Amino acid sequence: MNITEIFHSIQGESTHAGRPCVFVRLTACDLRCRWCDTEYAFTQGAPMELNDVVEKVAAYGCALVEITGGEPLLQAGTPDLCRTLLARGFEVLVETGGHRDISVLPEGVRVILDVKCPGSGESDRNDPENLDRLRPGGEVKFVIADRPDYEWAGSMVRERNLADRFPVLFSPVFNELAYETLAGWILEDRLPVRFQPQMHKHIWDPKRRGV
Repeated sequence: MNITEIFHSIQGESTHAGRPCVFVRLTACDLRCRWCDTEYAFTQGAPMELNDVVEKVAAYGCALVEITGGEPLLQAGTPDLCRTLLARGFEVLVETGGHRDISVLPEGVRVILDVKCPGSGESDRNDPENLDRLRPGGEVKFVIADRPDYEWAGSMVRERNLADRFPVLFSPVFNELAYETLAGWILEDRLPVRFQPQMHKHIWDPKRRGV
């Protein structure tokens, strides 16, 4: 597997925000979202054996693990990594862009499905069938850049009854959409979603890696 970094931090997003978590950031992504904050994961990284990855994760003594990227489902070894971590007793999250079939992941993995809004420049890559493949324990995330993104995501939530099935996260693009603005839209529309800032960018320097 090609690994960009493995580090121990505070989970800054999802319903698990605030929990200590080990992050396994895999290398490579086939999307180019306009607001991406991890472009270094497109190409940086080095090969590691699966067992070495698991042992490095275990050395942190933390039960929660998130496999992220880049796009983790680009790597054929990701399902086996998930199975091995689950068998070792870890709670496993996988954050994926949602354009690749999540059914390859084993039962027990909690998928955070990052559905791409038009403002990302990659919304045409979404695989809508993933919303039907998502299992209990999964979450749906929308990164919101502006009012058109908000309206698009809100329509998706309503038309697919997403909030009745999963936690739905609305995350403002950092330093682009004001928190107060997005929070106001959600309250005004009585939209049953969770406002989700990126907590780690308020704890540490937003440009700092490995946190």
